[in-house]
Formats: sequence, structure tokens, C-alpha cells
Amino acid sequence: MSGSVRSAVCAAVATLAAAGAMLPLIDRSTWLLQAALLLTVQTAVGAVARRVPLARWLTVVVQALTGLLLLTVVFARSQAIGGLLPGPGVFREFGQLLQEGAEDVGRYAIPAPATLAIRLLLVGGVLVVGLVVDAVAVTFRNAAPAGLPLLALYSVGAGLAKGGFDWLWFLAAAGGYLLLLLAESRERLSQWGRVFAGGPHPPPPGSPGPTAGSPGPAVSPVRTGRRIGALALGLALAIPAVLPSVGGGLLQPHGRGAGSGGDGGTISAVNPLVSLQNNLNQPENREVMRYRTSTASTEDLYLRIVALDEFDGSSWRASERRITDVPDPLPAPAGLAPGARTTEVTTSVSASEGYRQNYLPLPYPAERVRVGGQWRYEPEGRTLVGDHGQTTRGVRYQVSSLLVEPTAAQLAAAPAPPQQLLREYTKVPPTLPKVVSSTARKVTAGAANAYQQAVRLQDWFSVGGGFQYDTEVRSGSGSNAITRFLEEKKGFCVHFSFSMAAMARTLGIPARVAVGFTPGTPQTDGSVSVGSKDAHAWPELYFEGAGWTRFEPTPSRGTPPEYTVSQTPSTPDPAEPEPLPRRSAAPAPAPSADAGCPPQLKKDGGCPEPARQASAADGGGPSWRTPAGVALAVLVALALPVLPLLWRVRVRARRLRGGGDPGADTLAAWRELTDSAWDYGIPPDGSLTPRTAAERIVRAAALEAPAAGAAGRLATAVEQVLYAPSPRPAAEPAADVAAVRAGLRAWAGHRTHLRALLVPRSAARLAWGASRRRAEAGARLRTALRRRTVGDGPSARGQ
Repeated sequence: MSGSVRSAVCAAVATLAAAGAMLPLIDRSTWLLQAALLLTVQTAVGAVARRVPLARWLTVVVQALTGLLLLTVVFARSQAIGGLLPGPGVFREFGQLLQEGAEDVGRYAIPAPATLAIRLLLVGGVLVVGLVVDAVAVTFRNAAPAGLPLLALYSVGAGLAKGGFDWLWFLAAAGGYLLLLLAESRERLSQWGRVFAGGPHPPPPGSPGPTAGSPGPAVSPVRTGRRIGALALGLALAIPAVLPSVGGGLLQPHGRGAGSGGDGGTISAVNPLVSLQNNLNQPENREVMRYRTSTASTEDLYLRIVALDEFDGSSWRASERRITDVPDPLPAPAGLAPGARTTEVTTSVSASEGYRQNYLPLPYPAERVRVGGQWRYEPEGRTLVGDHGQTTRGVRYQVSSLLVEPTAAQLAAAPAPPQQLLREYTKVPPTLPKVVSSTARKVTAGAANAYQQAVRLQDWFSVGGGFQYDTEVRSGSGSNAITRFLEEKKGFCVHFSFSMAAMARTLGIPARVAVGFTPGTPQTDGSVSVGSKDAHAWPELYFEGAGWTRFEPTPSRGTPPEYTVSQTPSTPDPAEPEPLPRRSAAPAPAPSADAGCPPQLKKDGGCPEPARQASAADGGGPSWRTPAGVALAVLVALALPVLPLLWRVRVRARRLRGGGDPGADTLAAWRELTDSAWDYGIPPDGSLTPRTAAERIVRAAALEAPAAGAAGRLATAVEQVLYAPSPRPAAEPAADVAAVRAGLRAWAGHRTHLRALLVPRSAARLAWGASRRRAEAGARLRTALRRRTVGDGPSARGQ
């Protein structure tokens, strides 16, 4: 075996040994065998290219192209040209997989399932590191710097995993690196014609000894390589020990995984909020699950994934908890009194193939869960977590849960929680800024009990505090994240739930944050669809007798529970019920003296006075028909260009005026929104759902957050009116339409705005309406003629 081939083999072995440190991070180890096979092919291509020989840089290019072809065949063969050559579809697939892999890294706890995206990250990473090591150590013959990528690859696994056999992979990687140094030094010295040993050789017999001016014995390069190796090994030992701890998903250090039986095993802390903001900002609302339920009203049927109960002052996360086998039935919920008013609900859920995560979404509190696969139970949060790579992908399951319906009076009279629960769930770190607790006390000043404090916090965030829902703002981190949110008053559900739970804890109310999905959108077939944009976070506060109780501080998202509605009646509007009686009691107008004047002529000012009409009829005086006809023609000529404008103004006013029926007002406002977008060049598409149509308008017009939020709110309200058993129409549909129109005006140029104003495209509805009325009139005429013909026929006459 030549020296370069020996060095290439050592480089590949060292790379695979360093990658072995990442085995504890993934549930299955088959990815390493796959990486070994592909790395062997890539290394062999490099050895052949060096034997040709090719230029050094060209050798690296050939190896890189080989690695790309290998990854294409393994991970994106269906998108490849001829099943082999990478094209645009392959790179799109790789981009999608890399994005999903990054999300999976933040979603799953160690050991994570070996999803296709995660395997691409691992195998691709090994090929890249192997290419760098081979190029530096073999192609460019400088083995010492090649230890840096090996060290980085090993440190990722060693710094995150805490298994009992990490040192074996460390020794294997260190040994491979030392062999690489030795092979590279032998390759260099073999080209000089002799190999140096570790010390000086004695002079041959008869040769003169070294003179005073001659150089001393040469230092062995092998010894230098050993010194470099020792330094690299020391760094490899020190760096993982000082790596900072990072949280969330795969990046969260944890203890031993769940066992297969008994009460053993723990579930590590996870951060399921990593991808929540991305889900809410996706242009497409992908369906993640669909369910059918026995309850007619789904407003309170939130699908809960996990409860975050550990607060460090800047973020919330789930504590490390013991998990057990799933009991049947599940234990009684903590704090729920036997006499509490509850309704049993049965829900059948079907998760989509594209929804993969290891927590099972459940209504809270679940009593019994029937699901296939390997699932474990975490009692404190009442959650089910997948074991041995089990995920929600394509899972079908049935849940029996309780719909807890406490009254405001029961929550107000709730006794103090147990001391242990109170200590655990009211802990706040000393680094929490004082403004959080001072603001909480200011908002809840005058509240008589914990329930009133909670309701005032919820109402302050959702209604009275001036907050705006905005998914584009940054999530924020650090001890000042909540303070910044309270100052800027812009955020999405994470900010609202985190802040309310933290403020509740400063008031002594046990609180945590739940993450999951809002109830979704009812469909025409009776099922309910839950999409990625339904991802949500909300606070849960503990009240003895009711247990963990949901609150909804996020404006325009979810539904505030009935027990949080203020018991003090709002100030009534005395004018609200009066218009109908006033209109019905108004006397009918008496016929005017000029009732014979045509309405259109009267509108255009062409009706003569009564006395002049009489004189004209008598034949006295000059004829008025000629000047009146000329005036009428001039008015029509002037009015024709502005008729579309006048028609749109009239239609818009009628649609947005409101008629007292919230559902009809919401639908009318939606028609006005789509027609306004049509006027600005975005034609309507009847095949789209309201939510998709709104997203299309927002995307086409690049609407900013206020206008985009208004379009989304109105689309959601339309779906509620059309499909929900108990619809929740839009609160201010006219204001939402005005916000969208303002966004369209800001987006459009001056010429487009003038055309939308003077020649609105939606005026085509006039022609459509005339055509429809003409068709209906023709159909009525044909029906009448047919009936008359049949009635006048021989049989009719015979009768």
C-alpha cells in the first residue's frame, strides 16, 4: 500500500471514529454505517485522482462532486435527473430537508429519531469533514491542521451526549489522528530515500565522527507528530468540558433515556417553542391533524402538547421529569374536586404524515388514551411522549377527556393551593426585573382574590393594555425580554403567555405555560382541521378545586374561557336597540305634487316646477324639451366616467354600514375586501378558502403587519360564520377592511391607485348581474310560454 493511500485510509478512519461520538444523540446507529460506505467511496475517488495524477484543487473538486452525487442518490433520487445527476429539484429537496433537520434538532430530545432530515445532516456532515481532512492531510500533505475538523466533529457529540462510553470514541478518534500523523510523516520521509528513527544512528564503520562545525542529529518528524498529537488530545479533553450548555431539543443535555418498562427513565427538558414562530409565519397553513369530537362546541378544545413549568427569568421550559408506562385510565387531575362541573368528551384524532414530533397532542385533562406505538406517560404535565423514536407521524388515536367548566364564583372562592405546589410553581429568579412584579401589582390593584387578579391580567393583555398581535417581532432572550415586550407592546402568543405566567407568579399564583394548538377550523364534513398556523401557547393558572385552568391573554387568537368573562355588565348602548322601532314607527311620506316626474330625471335635476308643467301641458310658452334634452345629455356624458366610482362608493357604504346581523355583516365585509383587492389587480379566486385567499392577498400586495393581521382576522371570522356550530363573527369588520384598503393603497403605485378609484375592476359585477338577470328573465319567459302552449293544446281544449 502506497503512502498516500495509507494516509487516506487513516483520514477516513479518524473521521468515522470522531463521528462515533454522535451515536448517543440518535436513536438508531444505521446512519453511521451509511456514512462509512459513502465516505469510503469518496476517499477511493480521491486516491484514484491523486494516482492519475490530477491537480490538487481538481482532486478536491472531483471528491466534492462525488460526495454530492452520493447524497443525491441516497436522499433525493426521485428528484435527480436520471436518478443520479443533481438538478434544481435536488437542491430544492436538500434545502427543504436541511430546514426540516434544523427544526427537528430543536424539536426532539436526546436520543432523537433518525428522520430523513437528521440523517442528511449527519451523513452530509461526515462527508464534508472527511473531505476536509483528506484534502488537508493527504492531497496537500499537511496532517497536523487536519486535527481541527476532527476535533470539532468529536466535540459536538462529546459536548452534548453524556453516555458512559464516550471515552472509547475519544480513544478511537485520537488513535486515528495519530496514525494519520505517522502515515503522513512516513510518506514525506520516503520521498527523501530514507526513514529517520527516533534518535541518531551510529556512524558506519570507518566513517569519521561528527566534526565540531557539523550539525547535530536531526530531530525526528515522527517525534514532532507525536507532540502535535498529544497537544490535540489535550484540547479534545478540555474543550468538551468547557462547552457551554445549550437548551432545547437535541441541543439539551439530559440523563438516561426512558426504559422499556416499569417506572424507569426520565424525560429531558425540551424547548418546543423553537419552531412555533416559524409555523405562524409560514405562507402556507399546512394541516397537521384532523379530529372529530363528541362536543358540539369546540372553542375550549385546545390540543395541549407539553407544559413548561421551569422559569429562569428569560424563558420557560419543561422540567426533567420521571416517565412511566401509560396507565388506563389516567390518574385524576391534580386539584380537580369531585364535585366540579365537568363534561366528558370523546375525540378521535388523525395526525398527518408530515407532522412529526414526539409529544402527543391531547385535550386537557385527558382521562383515557387509546393509541398504538411506544408511548410513555409523564404524570406532572399529564403528557404522552414517544419512546424509542416513536413520533406522531400518521398516528391515529382516541382520547376521552374532561371539559372542566368552573364558575367565576367557584374560582373566586378557591382555597389556597398546597404548600409544595405553591413553592414550586411560584418560583421566580432574583434576576427578574422589578418592573414585571410592579406592573403586575399595578394592573391588579384593587382585586379581591387571585381569580380577579388573573382575569385583570388577561384583560389587560388582550383588551385594555394597548397590545398588538404581531408574529414578525423577534422572540427575544435574556432577562430583559419580558421588559422589552411590556414596553413595545407587540408580540405573539409566546410573549403574551410567558409574560402573564411570570406576572402571575410574582403575585403568588401558581402558573405555567402550555404549548399546543388552538381548536382549529370546522369543516363541512363535520371534522375539524388543525393547521400549522394554529400552533399556540397559553398560560395555565392553578386554582384548588378546578386544577390547572386555561387563560387566554393573546389578542385575536383563541377564545377566552367563559369563566374569565367579567361579571360586571358593560355599559349598555341605549341607541343600539332603538333604530328598528324608530324606523317602523316613522310615518310614510305623503306623495309629492311632482310624483309624475321620472325618478332619474328628478335625481338629475331635470324636473320642471309644477306650475311650469301645467303651462307646458296647456301649450302656452316656449317648449322646454329641447334644452332639457341637451342638459340631460350633458349630465349623462359627464356622469358616465364616474359611474363606476359612484357605484363602488355606494356598494362599499352599504356593505360596511352593517345591518344588525353580525354574521351577515362579516360576510359583506369579506366581499368588500376581496373586491378592493380586485380593484388593485388581485382578482378573486372562488376555489380558495377564505384563509388561503387572505394569505394570497397579503402575499401579492406585500401587506405589512397591521393590514395582514386584519385580513387574517376577517378570513378567520368568515370561516367561523360559514362552518362553526357557534360562529364568532368579526368584532369590527369595517375597521379590518379599512386597514386592508390602506395597505393596498400603500403598496400600489399612483397609476394603479387612480385606476382602482376611477375604473374599479370589480365593476364587472354590474355586467355579471345584468347577464344573470337577463338569463333569469329569459328562463321565466320560456317557462311562461311553455305553460301557455301546454294549456292551449288539444288536451286542454278537450277538457
